[in-house]
Amino acid sequence: MLKKASKVSRLGSSAMRNAAAGLTLPFLLSACAVGPDFFRPKAPENAGFTAEPLPATTIEAAPGAPAGAAQKFVSGAPVTADWWSLFGSPQLDTLVAEALKNSPTLEAADATMRQAQELYESQFGALIPSVDGSFTQSRQKSVNSFSGRATATAPYSVSTAQVQVSYAIDIFGEARRAAESTKAQAERAKFQKEAAQLALTANVVTAAIQNAALRAQIQATEAVLDALNQQLGLLRRQLELGAVAEADVVTESVLVAQTQAQLPPLQRALAQNRHLLLALIGRYPSDALPGETGRSGFDIGSIRLPETLPVSLPSQVIDQRPDIRAAEAALHAASADVGVATAEMLPKVPLTASFGTTSNDIGDLFKSGTGFWSLGASVLQPIFRGGALLHQKHAAQAAFDAAGAQYRGTVISAFQNVADALRALESDAAALKAQTEAERAAASNLDIAKNAYETGATSFLNLLDAQRTYQQARVALVQAQANRYADTAALFAALGGGWWNRPDNDPSNKPRKAEDAQ
Repeated sequence: MLKKASKVSRLGSSAMRNAAAGLTLPFLLSACAVGPDFFRPKAPENAGFTAEPLPATTIEAAPGAPAGAAQKFVSGAPVTADWWSLFGSPQLDTLVAEALKNSPTLEAADATMRQAQELYESQFGALIPSVDGSFTQSRQKSVNSFSGRATATAPYSVSTAQVQVSYAIDIFGEARRAAESTKAQAERAKFQKEAAQLALTANVVTAAIQNAALRAQIQATEAVLDALNQQLGLLRRQLELGAVAEADVVTESVLVAQTQAQLPPLQRALAQNRHLLLALIGRYPSDALPGETGRSGFDIGSIRLPETLPVSLPSQVIDQRPDIRAAEAALHAASADVGVATAEMLPKVPLTASFGTTSNDIGDLFKSGTGFWSLGASVLQPIFRGGALLHQKHAAQAAFDAAGAQYRGTVISAFQNVADALRALESDAAALKAQTEAERAAASNLDIAKNAYETGATSFLNLLDAQRTYQQARVALVQAQANRYADTAALFAALGGGWWNRPDNDPSNKPRKAEDAQ
């Protein structure tokens, strides 16, 4: 009995050694994988942001006035991760921090990233043998017909415990290409999250600047309206004394009404802007903005214009923009999918092994003589699938071509964003300077017109034109200031937002050095 058990044990050990040898064969046969090997695209040659050389600085628009300083462009300077803090507004910092903490969009992007990472981790199961255990117990009754007459046997029980090991040799790299594809998809989801965070912070900053601009426009319009009402009151008293014609009073009343009519659209825009800010930070319209009390909100005079601006090299922008990195990861996944589709057309070699015991009595299940084992190998070669596999390969190649075109389009759009922001900052400075001079000239002209009208040296129509011009100049000045702030934020966003400089960022994701990206 002991000799028999020893023999069974030796047979089982030999079988397991043979199975182990068979299952290590994939690592000897999987030296290559079909399909294209992916290489990161190089930065486009001779690509730049402007056709003409970029000036070192913008002009000084209005010394000492809000948004009036000159801005200096520094090529290759680092982009700080918390670039919004350069605007010097604690209220803005609070809004961005709350948006990063509470935004549903960012939360969804984070969950999508974690899902993609888990799918990538799950792909490792296809690269190693799978092991399943099973236990079955059945009650059976069979018929014996070997004697020429069917007779029923007595019912009996069968218990079986079994371990099954299976593995498909990845000769042509299908499993590895599939894992490569899911890894690239995980990379894409990670950079899509970075892109979502960049878009969120840029939207919060832009909305906050717009909030300050709308408040300043409302204040300017109300100040002009107050002056017009005072002028209208004076004209009415002069009309009672017979010093002016009734037409002058009516004309002034029309201007007051026209100015008053400009307030509701501005107030509506301010309310909608407030709702947008609340949505961006994950709150409802009925909630209050951080630091908001009564009519107080963002003051455009409290926002500081960053005077030193980074201008990354074109080759650096390729690595810094999260949307470009996401498009690159999508291209990588599409490349790996071509390999998967190609491998589907080639032979597959699955290996199987099973070990177990079976007995009519569960108590004897693990006794000597109840064991069994089997080893198997097979080859499967698709011969005819109606052209399905070939068309699937062609579809994967077409998807790869599409991903390549989308990648190039994303790069072109990124360069366009940077170029637009740089040119906007140049023109914004010139526009603010012109608008500052126009506002000062309009104010002086209004003072002269008032004095001339009071002394009878000019007509009322001239005074009316001076009032209208001053009102328009005040509002336009606020808009010009807001444009400089908003386009500065747009430049930081166009350069990638500095996500790679965050302390918690994975160092392996940092952009390549400028000389390596060429």
